[in-house]
Amino acid sequence: MIERLVREIIERHEAITAELSDPSIFDDQARYAEVSKAHSELSEAHRLASEYQAAERAGIEAEEMLAEDGLDLEMRDFLQEELTKARENVARLDEAIRLASLEQDPRDAKGAIVEVRSAAGGDEAALFAAEIYRMITKYAERLRFKHEVLSTSESPIGGLKEIIFEVKGKGAYGVLKWESGVHRVQRVPVTESTGRIHTSTATVAVLPEVEDVEVIIDTNDLRVDVYRSSGPGGQSVNTTDSAVRITHLPTGLVVSCQDEKSQLQNKERAMRILGARLQAAADAEKDAAEAATRRSQVGTGDRAQKIRTYNYPQGRVTDHRVGLTSHRMEGIMQGELEEFTEALVAWDRAEQLADTTF
Repeated sequence: MIERLVREIIERHEAITAELSDPSIFDDQARYAEVSKAHSELSEAHRLASEYQAAERAGIEAEEMLAEDGLDLEMRDFLQEELTKARENVARLDEAIRLASLEQDPRDAKGAIVEVRSAAGGDEAALFAAEIYRMITKYAERLRFKHEVLSTSESPIGGLKEIIFEVKGKGAYGVLKWESGVHRVQRVPVTESTGRIHTSTATVAVLPEVEDVEVIIDTNDLRVDVYRSSGPGGQSVNTTDSAVRITHLPTGLVVSCQDEKSQLQNKERAMRILGARLQAAADAEKDAAEAATRRSQVGTGDRAQKIRTYNYPQGRVTDHRVGLTSHRMEGIMQGELEEFTEALVAWDRAEQLADTTF
């Protein structure tokens, strides 16, 4: 019942406020930080709960006055309007309170590490992977996030076999996580001489950034190999052992970085990627239903699996999770992804509400 939820929010807010008002709380800074955070997180739900109680009281008062005898027509019309307004506010606030009370994923506030890989389709898939990379980074720039490439592997014709990059800024993961999965393109490749439409895919995995204290990696569990880098990179290519490959022996995870000239820089980048992958795996163990790991986000990369299809001949992009189709192909490939993100957030909230009993 919403009434019970409203009472619980009000009572919890009062209890937290009382604890913050007690001078002794400053003797325990850790507890003070915890209670202050809880107070801040509950403030919006408390505001809505207070408005709900006020709207409910206004409705009751209007009903009671309407039941009285001797009211003139003008007063009756006024009270009827007040009652209608109160009921509308109660209905609106009911939904808002339920949404505000949903448990937030603490990882949503973090930055993100994004991995884009070509999958089915050969050279065309690599070209498409490069476009998906540009689309996501342009979207990040629209949201005023900064990004830094951690590792790349180019294809011979200029596409990307793989690129791993970091998106910095509070809330980057919460926005970009919706890009995780298989992206499918349908078009005539530049390498196709007969004009036949091909279907290719690229996979995206979005991982929350990991602070050093979150994942403890035992150096005894690592095998670190160094080798000469290959591909673009200037004079250091094939002349110094600057590339680094780190293998996490307990899990078999392997991370390679060669973009930097310094072996130390490549090792630091590889460790950041490894930490994010290990944290994602740990999150999956806690809740196997969450799409937080690379495996559940990416799938196999098969053409039949997809979260979104980019159909160039028809100029449309369809997100299969929410059934939303847009014909703004050019804008979307330039990073205008807001309509998909908003639809996915609304869908996710509806799913949570359907699974939650208040």
